[in-house]
Amino acid sequence: MNIDRLVFAIAGVFILSSVLLSIYHNQNWLWFTGFVGANLFQAAFTGFCPVAKIMKAAGLKTGSAFN
Repeated sequence: MNIDRLVFAIAGVFILSSVLLSIYHNQNWLWFTGFVGANLFQAAFTGFCPVAKIMKAAGLKTGSAFN
């Protein structure tokens, strides 16, 4: 699995977790959902993603999006 797919998987887990936490714990968890969505949006235009940078430094194989 390359970095591109891992970024999508991690973002999906974060979004689903924060939505569930907002339903069962506190509605303020939706701010985290918005943050993840905004980060994905800016990464689509700039190519900068902090999670991708960390995984690239760890030596994982890059895809075409985060070269």
